[in-house]
Amino acid sequence: MDTAKISFLEKKATEIRKKTIEMIGYLGVGHIGGSMSIVDILTVLYHDKMHIDPGNPKMRDRDRFVLSKGHAGPALYATLADLGFFPEEWLHTLNKGGTNLPSHCDMNRTPGIDMTTGSLGQGISAAIGIALSMRLDKIDRNVFLLIGDGESDEGQIWEGALAAPQFKLNKLIAFTDYNKMQIDGYTRDVMDLGQLEKKWEAFGWFVQRINGHDFTALSTAIDTAKKQAERPSMIICDTIKGKGCSFAEGVISNHNMAFTYEQAQEAIALLS
Repeated sequence: MDTAKISFLEKKATEIRKKTIEMIGYLGVGHIGGSMSIVDILTVLYHDKMHIDPGNPKMRDRDRFVLSKGHAGPALYATLADLGFFPEEWLHTLNKGGTNLPSHCDMNRTPGIDMTTGSLGQGISAAIGIALSMRLDKIDRNVFLLIGDGESDEGQIWEGALAAPQFKLNKLIAFTDYNKMQIDGYTRDVMDLGQLEKKWEAFGWFVQRINGHDFTALSTAIDTAKKQAERPSMIICDTIKGKGCSFAEGVISNHNMAFTYEQAQEAIALLS
């Protein structure tokens, strides 16, 4: 990836982080930690890799994205608003009565959302179903899936891990947001995931592990995954929960955190 593209993506990621902090701060509480850790993944996907059209969110011939850890919806909303899927003014309605931006992603309310998610573990099943239907409809596009490491405690994740290689879903490219924290503490203490790469490899996936905040590594990993001919891909992304938010980065209590609009503005200023 050339320096101009990296510079562009870095700028976009900073803008999306600012929007995410600002919208949650305006509400006063929200899932800041897991939203901030996935911003760079979303930035590379939506601004460089995915075939999408903000003017036509339901375009048949498009890539699909399933945010299985649907509580990180604010980061996805900020990304979609940045691209023009809906007005940025909507961001101040996050999780309020009558909003089109509920706390967890809802495909029936938000333009650009491909799957309603939030009940952890279920996104992988939806992504598999979408990939199978696109194959039947002869739509030669990718389905991108993002799961959490805490979410990986769910048995449904591993049922999906078993199914996708069976169906040779090479158009399914998944990411694990491996920030090593979950709502109740560190993943190693709650339910240790152990050798995560070897687990996915044992289930038959093509596996890569990268720094989830490195744009070049993300770009290369996605391009490599797209070359797989017969099996799905898992890209394990080492990330930092709360990345870029001064009062939340790496803080164990940042899963769903209350903070003031003034705190949000202070954190945003530090990103300038």
